[in-house]
Formats: sequence, structure tokens, C-alpha cells
Amino acid sequence: MGDDKSSTVMASRDRDRDRELLIPVSDPAGDGASSKPSSSSAASSHHSGREAFCKVIRSWASKKFMTGCVILFPIAITFYITWWFIHFVDGFFSPIYAHLGINIFGLGFVTSITVIFLIGVFMSSWLGASVLSLGEWFIKRMPFVRHIYNASKQISAAISPDQNTQAFKEVAIIRHPRIGEYALGFITSTVVLQNYSGEEELCCVYVPTNHLYIGDIFLVNSKDVIRPNLSVREGIEIIVSGGMSMPQILSTVDPHIIQASEALLLNLRQYTKNFRMLVLASRS
Repeated sequence: MGDDKSSTVMASRDRDRDRELLIPVSDPAGDGASSKPSSSSAASSHHSGREAFCKVIRSWASKKFMTGCVILFPIAITFYITWWFIHFVDGFFSPIYAHLGINIFGLGFVTSITVIFLIGVFMSSWLGASVLSLGEWFIKRMPFVRHIYNASKQISAAISPDQNTQAFKEVAIIRHPRIGEYALGFITSTVVLQNYSGEEELCCVYVPTNHLYIGDIFLVNSKDVIRPNLSVREGIEIIVSGGMSMPQILSTVDPHIIQASEALLLNLRQYTKNFRMLVLASRS
């Protein structure tokens, strides 16, 4: 009887041991340790995703902001300079109208523009040119004022619509400084070089280096000068803008056509001048 009980107890112990081996017992401490890496990896992935999203939003916002600045900058500069110019020109005659009790904005500006137009019409005549020459004679006798006047006159002559007094005759392209490279400049005058082999016509080409009033002068054979189909004002815009306003396609102009048109224009102006002199003589 005792042996049966002992065998029964041993069998139950063996069954309990086998059950423990087959069914693993969960460990609370082990579960906490295994869950921590999974939760930390999920948090890190969520944090990295949020950073990437914020980076994309910041990049998109900065690009759109810079696009707005690029679009609004020239518009703002144009409006500011125009507004400043209107106030500056309006300030010449607005005090006179204010003294008379007339407070109309823009009236001084319109008056100034009208006066400038009338001065241009008067100076284009023979009498206006004589008055201007007399005024220049007095100014050039002043020690310090004459240098300021000469410098400002050269700058204004560079963009003058009158071809006879215009400093920059036309836009030119020359091969400089090496073969295969070109430089944009302005033809200021022509000169004839006399040597033992004969005469050679040279063009005086002014090539700006940094600013419009700072540059180098090159004497280039007229046959080697490339004349693009650009006006002087367009050439100045290209220089001032650093080449950003350069057209994508440049076409050249035949120099013979330019010479023929210049000769025709010169003859037309000479005939107009002679006609004015005849009219003035007939009236006197």
C-alpha cells in the first residue's frame, strides 16, 4: 500500500514537471524588458517622421517666400523710384501752387514735365543752341563747377537721343581677351591709322569693366567689329543688369546698311537745318 502511494506521488510529480516543461511560465520582469525596446523604436520612428515632415514644410515655405520676394522686389523698387521721382519733380513747382492756395497733388509734376518738354523744344532750335553755348562758356570758366558739369554732360551724352552728340554711337562686340571669347562694348568714335603700308580705319570701342563709367578702350579694325542688332539703351541695360537682360538670340547688322542709313539721316538733318535758316531769314 505504501509503495502504491509513493509511486502515485512520483507519477504526479513527473506529470507536473512535464507540464512545466511544456507550458512556459510568463515572467513579468522579462515582458517589461522586451516591451521597452519595441516602444522606444516606435517612438524614435515617429519622431524621425515628424522631423522629416517639418523639414519638408520648412523647405516648401522658404521656397514660396523667396519666390514672392523675387516677384515683388522689382515691382516694389519700380513703384518706390517712381513715387520718389514724382515727389522730387513735383517739389519744384508745388511750393508756388501752395503759396497761391492751390493744393492739387501732381500739378507741380505736370508743370515740371511740361517745362522740361518746352526746354527740349527750345534747345533744339538755333536760338536755344546759342543760349546753351553761351551758358556753357560761363560754366567752363568756373574752377570747380566745370569738372562736375563736364562729367555729368558726358554721362547724359551717352544716352542722348541725338546721334550727333551721343557718346555711344552703337553697340559692338569684339573678340576679347582670347580667341573664342567676346566682349560687349560701345563704339564711341572712329579713327584712321596711317602707317607705311597705308591707312587703316579703326573703331574706338569702350568696354565697361565694373560700372558703366569705368572701362577700357580698345582700338579695333572696323572689319573685326561685330555689330549686333541692339540699340544703345538696350546695351546699357545689358551692362547694368550684368547680362541678365541679354536676348537669347543676337543677330548682326550689315555695316554698309548702317553707314547708308547714317548718311541719309545726316543729310535729312542738314536739309532740315537749312530749311529752318531759310524760314528765319525770310521772316527777318
